[in-house]
Amino acid sequence: MGQVLSVVSGKGGTGKTSVCAGVASCLAAEGKRVLAIDADVGLRNLDISLGMSEMAVLPFSSVMRGEYGLDKASRHPDIDGLSLLTAPVTEEAESLEPALFGAMLEAAREQFDFIFIDAPAGIGAGFRLATRFADGAIVVSGSDPASLRDAARAAELLPETAEARLVVNRVSSRLYARMNATVDDVMDGVGLPLLGIVPEDGSVTLASAQGVPLILYTGRGAACACLHIARRLLGKKIKLMRL
Repeated sequence: MGQVLSVVSGKGGTGKTSVCAGVASCLAAEGKRVLAIDADVGLRNLDISLGMSEMAVLPFSSVMRGEYGLDKASRHPDIDGLSLLTAPVTEEAESLEPALFGAMLEAAREQFDFIFIDAPAGIGAGFRLATRFADGAIVVSGSDPASLRDAARAAELLPETAEARLVVNRVSSRLYARMNATVDDVMDGVGLPLLGIVPEDGSVTLASAQGVPLILYTGRGAACACLHIARRLLGKKIKLMRL
């Protein structure tokens, strides 16, 4: 039975989508069957981070309404085991039936080892849809006060059944030193156990600009951090990166 994980953040600009894409790609590279779902209804960016922006990708709304089966999810051309359903761009999250979304996820549990849902920023209808049926949640936060406050609020609104863990993204040791802050301070501010830290890395932007998944662009920096997070999700004991 597959596991549904929602990747959330309280505010935009935390790099949530790049973390979602990076960890999902790494799990597929580790031999797992992974379905990534872009739940940012009305917008969509997960395909860019996955290097699939030039492909025709089915919206998840077409699958949940029974127009297509899960077997029609777009398969990644270069990463075996990774599939994508994008977000519908002509609808609103409020118009989507949660029960149908939940039924689609239940079917996906039978076909995939992991289902990653890239939730929209904020705590609106899209957030509720993306988290309602999740088994767990990855809360992505930066270190700035607004990011901490919003991440903590998002964590509070997660279903009680969803085990939530924190990923601190875009960590810069130089910036933290100037702020006299640590990752522990971020953990305390959000109030969640730490799943991983991801360093500030220009390769994330460069990989997206070239239409290449981060893990196929480089094996260092943020890509290595995402691999460590993926392996922790598989139950392996991996030390945190030294920055």
